[in-house]
Amino acid sequence: MAEMEVLKVAANSNPVAVAGALAAIIRDKGSAELQAIGAGAVNQAVKAIAIARGYVAPSGIDLVCVPAFSDVEIEGEERTAIKFLVKARD
Repeated sequence: MAEMEVLKVAANSNPVAVAGALAAIIRDKGSAELQAIGAGAVNQAVKAIAIARGYVAPSGIDLVCVPAFSDVEIEGEERTAIKFLVKARD
């Protein structure tokens, strides 16, 4: 299986821009992962997923999202991220 495309979302990320990137990856590969650390980043990620659903819906794609925790290392420090597995509903 090909490597999952990971989009890192920050609190200052533009949700419309993230949604555009997410929609493009979904159309191309069928699934993607968003990774967010902190409440602000999670908020922007959720908004981006909602916007992306609107982008791909006209072409008959329904997005589903599965949230999960993920441990990541940033500058040598262990942090807990929330990852969103986003894929087209079968």
